[in-house]
Amino acid sequence: MNLHGLFDAIATAPTEPVLRSRFMDHIDDHFQADRWGIYLFNDQKMFASSDVHGVSEAFVDRYEQVGRAVDPVLQYVQKYHAPAHEQLVLPPGGWKQSQLYRLCCSEYDHEHIMTGPVLGQGQLTGTLHFARGQGKPAFNGVDIAKLSAVCTHISLKLASLRSPPLLARHGLTTREQQIADLVAKGLTNAQIGAELWITQNTVKQSLKRMFRKLEVSARAELVAKLSQPKQ
Repeated sequence: MNLHGLFDAIATAPTEPVLRSRFMDHIDDHFQADRWGIYLFNDQKMFASSDVHGVSEAFVDRYEQVGRAVDPVLQYVQKYHAPAHEQLVLPPGGWKQSQLYRLCCSEYDHEHIMTGPVLGQGQLTGTLHFARGQGKPAFNGVDIAKLSAVCTHISLKLASLRSPPLLARHGLTTREQQIADLVAKGLTNAQIGAELWITQNTVKQSLKRMFRKLEVSARAELVAKLSQPKQ
């Protein structure tokens, strides 16, 4: 699967478990990592779910006990909300002198690491992790650029999955909600009619009722109002 195929798979994931599964199944096509994982937090900033590949339970336990607190790459991600690898945040030779490498990574052959943020409402809502073993090259600027794009798509999709259904709060019927969603995507009345198997006139009359319900007079106002929680 190419990178845009991965973006499409992320965007169409219907639930968080499917989102995690699609990430886990296809992400190694793009980073040639030996180990990878996704950690997601809940509203209380506690771990809600995690999936890992190629990582032993012993490493996970060691990392949670002593590694997380001294992980310089994670600290960078937490501070700047940007992806990073060990060579980006440490001086030359600093990685193998770091506590994380000596306490965790050296024993479990995490020779190179990279971490990216999952963001929502200005907060860190999860992290993506990658590791390469001995004999593999370090992660580089191309890897960071690709991970930044993946993080953006996962962040947007996770925020969407966790958002309350705003349309229902405005008293719209199921059909009106469908029409509103297609209006937001920029479809014309004719295109909406074809998509929903209804006439163009039915779309037009439905929009008139929706305008009255929401007290707006234009499609742009309709979309803007449905973007905000009902007061």
